[in-house]
This record gives sequence, C-alpha cells and structure tokens, in this order.
Amino acid sequence: MSIVSLADWKTYLNSHPDAHLLQTGEWGELKSEHGWSAARLIVEDCGCQILFRKLPLGLTLGYIPKPMLKNQPSDVMDRLWAGIDQICRQRRAIFCKLETDEWEDTVEPTIPIPKGFRRSPHNIQPPRTILIDLRDSDQNLLARMKQKTRYNIRLAEKKGVQVRPWNDLQAFHQMLQTTGRRDRFGTHSLDYFRRVYDLFHPSGMCELLVAESDGTALAALMVFARGKRAWYLYGASTDEQRNLMPTYVLQWEAMRWARNKGCEIYDLWGVPDLDEPELEARFESRSDGLWGVYRFKRGFGGSLKRARQAYDRVYQPLLYWSYLLWMAKGEAA
Repeated sequence: MSIVSLADWKTYLNSHPDAHLLQTGEWGELKSEHGWSAARLIVEDCGCQILFRKLPLGLTLGYIPKPMLKNQPSDVMDRLWAGIDQICRQRRAIFCKLETDEWEDTVEPTIPIPKGFRRSPHNIQPPRTILIDLRDSDQNLLARMKQKTRYNIRLAEKKGVQVRPWNDLQAFHQMLQTTGRRDRFGTHSLDYFRRVYDLFHPSGMCELLVAESDGTALAALMVFARGKRAWYLYGASTDEQRNLMPTYVLQWEAMRWARNKGCEIYDLWGVPDLDEPELEARFESRSDGLWGVYRFKRGFGGSLKRARQAYDRVYQPLLYWSYLLWMAKGEAA
C-alpha cells in the first residue's frame, strides 16, 4: 500500500481518464476545505480516494465515493482493503461508507466487496438518476425527448434566449438562493462555488453556462465532464421571464457542450428513489423534494438508473448503531 500526495494522485488519474468526478484530486481538495480531509491510496494500478468527515472528540466518518476498483486481481484488492482498514483505524473512523461506481441492473457486480463490509441502509449521493446517451446527432437526441421538452427548447430559441459561458459566480449564487427559496432547498456558500470553479474550470472539467434574454441572466448551471461522462450538479433560475423556458435550452446546450468534449453519457444527477412506474404515476401531483426536478429531467429522453446500494465497514459498533438510530429518527421526522 502507498499513501500518495495530491500531485501523485493527479498523475495517477492521468492514466485513468474515466475515473468518476468524485475520485478526482480536485474534488478531494474541495471537500477538504469544507469539513472533510482526503487520503489517497494506490496498490499497483488500483487506487481510491477516501474522504474523512471530521466529528467531535477526534472521531471521523470515512467515505469512498465511486472508486476505480473494477477488474483487479484478488491479491491487489486484498492489499487495498487492508490499507483502507489501516488508514480508517488511524483516523479513528466510526465506519467507512463505500459507494461503488456501478449500476444496480448490472448482471454481476465487478467490484468484489470484502466480508467486512455490510450493505448500508443509507447512501450519501442520490442513488437514482437519469442518464442520457449523447452518441447521436442533434436531430436524434431531440427526437428522443418528450414532446413538451422539445417544444420548450425550440420556444426558447425562437424567443431569442441565448446560452454562453459565464464567470459571474456571485450572480450565479444569488440565482441559486432564489431557486432555493422557491423550491425549498438549501444551497452552498458563494465561497464554495468560487472554489468549485477555480478547481475544475482551468482544466476544462467544468463550465458555468448562462441563459440570457436581451442581456438579462435568466438561468444558469454548472456542468462537469471527465472522460466519457458528464454530470449536471448545480442549476438555478430567476423568477423572471420563466415563460421563455430558459432552463430547457440551457440544459440542451449543456448536453451539446458535453458531447463536444467527447462525453458519451450525460448524468442528470438525482431524482426520487422510486421505480419508474411509481415515478410516472405520481410526478404530476408531487412537487416536494426531488419530484420537481424529476418532472423536468424526465423530458430529456434518458434512462432511469439506480446505483448499487452503499456498503459500510464498521470499526466502532456502538457508535455506528447510535448513528443508525439518529438517522432513523431524522427520516421519521
């Protein structure tokens, strides 16, 4: 096992272009400035970035988001898991949560989970999402969309809504606050989004796009790309001129930006964690939580996917069960 520096980790990732966004050194840097710390381990050609959430009394919570563990020899995996155990114990982790980079409908998992990990009742990232296959022409991508979504894109274009790269992080944050108040969700700080932009934009992994009408910003989003995948993580809109449907043409242009970067998959990142028949039966009557975004995202012609459930490796059982009890009370509230 080798615990490597941030610079060495970035060098290692250069030979793994399809590593998940959450395994990048930039993501580790970002989280390290907001209550977490990062450790990066490499065993031969297998590696993972572990994030540790700081807790009272010097304790931590370990988290391994979407690591690159596929198709590795068993002895390499054994050494990697032993290294993970070692560093988690050194960091006084109550437990370590693993979210694999695999979908639930995969016939057989390609990441062998060691005996010490148990299936977790909780995920950190939204488990269910919509994926759009970008490997097609504009015409065919539009044809796969719901008729209303396609109509709204064309309406925005006809009304002169234009999309361009943007760098006004303060205006974007104000727009996010407006959206949060309207849709009842919390937002990160302005400093957080400035740091996201400063970390990911210089390397081309991120773009901030704005939709404007006559020079007035109406909607904006941050889109990320790495290897063959792109992710839509943050989006916002004002309360002005919503009849121009700026969010639809904005999302369409983000998809085209990702395809031009060589991406094949566009991840819309987060919808209610229910099967498609139930989502389709209820989305018109629900607007709470992620229901509003499902109504919007379903129109872009993607496929509903669910990530494999998370696993937990428990190091301090009494504190872990206290955590589960606390989570259960929160869910019941």
